Amino acid sequence: MAVKLYGIKNCDTMKKAWTWLDQHGVAYDFHDYKKLGIDPATLQGWADRVGWEVLLNRAGSTFRKLSDADRTGVDRAKAIALMATQPAMIKRPVLDLGDRLLVGFRPAEYATLV
Repeated sequence: MAVKLYGIKNCDTMKKAWTWLDQHGVAYDFHDYKKLGIDPATLQGWADRVGWEVLLNRAGSTFRKLSDADRTGVDRAKAIALMATQPAMIKRPVLDLGDRLLVGFRPAEYATLV
């Protein structure tokens, strides 16, 4: 199974996901979207699979620091544009299993991998 983990290095939730995956022997490739970026086409594909509302981290400081104009009237197109330009707004981690996409870290959900 080809597993790709997306996120940013300095994130406590990412550290929990790495620890869980490593302890359970799940091999994965890591894509740091803060360093490497993320293309809008990937975000659109993810939004098709899980919904843009699931991907956009409205609780994070990056979203909260946006201007009122940027925070209001968010729809799919605006959310994807915001996440593409500021990837820290994407909920973390995103685990792409090919046939499934897991957003956020929930140990019970990850347990279905092993």
